[in-house]
Amino acid sequence: MPAPLLGTLRPQIHRFPLGHFEVTTMLDGAIIMDGISPPFGIDQSAATIEAHAKENLLPVGNLENTFSPNLVNTGEQLVLFDTGFGEIGLKLGAGNLQSLLTTAGYKVQDVDIVVLTHAHPDHIGGLFHDGKPTFPNARYVMGQVEFDAWKSGEKIPAQRAQNRDLFLRLVVPLADRMTFIDPGDEVVAGIRAVEAFGHSLGHMAYHIESEGQSLLLWGDVVNHYAFSLQRPHWQVSFDDDKQMAVATRQRILDMVATDRLLVLGHHMPFPAVGYVERLNGTYRWLPASYQLRV
Repeated sequence: MPAPLLGTLRPQIHRFPLGHFEVTTMLDGAIIMDGISPPFGIDQSAATIEAHAKENLLPVGNLENTFSPNLVNTGEQLVLFDTGFGEIGLKLGAGNLQSLLTTAGYKVQDVDIVVLTHAHPDHIGGLFHDGKPTFPNARYVMGQVEFDAWKSGEKIPAQRAQNRDLFLRLVVPLADRMTFIDPGDEVVAGIRAVEAFGHSLGHMAYHIESEGQSLLLWGDVVNHYAFSLQRPHWQVSFDDDKQMAVATRQRILDMVATDRLLVLGHHMPFPAVGYVERLNGTYRWLPASYQLRV
């Protein structure tokens, strides 16, 4: 008797050591988007976009956008970077972080610190659940520039109006439990903020180091492993300051390629951990493999 077809099955949790830290990545969800441009290469021709997709063996009519928050267990504190979509993402095929935490062996009460790389919906949507803070024992960390920009609203692009409403509803009520930081500041020992403005006005990356091993959690510096990583000068509609975002991408990609630095990327193919290498005058994403386990 033939076995039934069961449908696609993909991993959603990945854990690896970094010195004496443990890093866990979780797939909050994945959304299939119609078209490639927008969001990517909005300053490029349709023919250029199609040729690049084909060169990378990718579909030319749509793309998958994945969302991967991360946990860092320092042995003393459990630090969550970004909260996924939360309840607002459930109809989109995302918002799975809370259940994945349980599967990964944690409870929401275990999270000591929630770090927000920036205030876009797939990063702040999970801050509340059923009208209450999702992580009841956590304090919060956010870049000062990012918080101030969203709170004032003066330089927030018009297309982010609903996003700003979400910020006012989800982030501002937690302000009295927040620590606001600048580039170079430490979240805890071994976790340091890195300026990465552009994707949002105060977007921050984080350098994480333990026992001589290190990585860069770059948030949304790069939103796609083939389009905005291989073509960092292409403009992306997701970016709130497009020129600044291009400059930041080029700077960060040069740094991680030169330093051969391990990377965690919120939108990189799950488990969202890898390296960047220079290739033919540009860059290529190299998924990490067993070097994280031996």
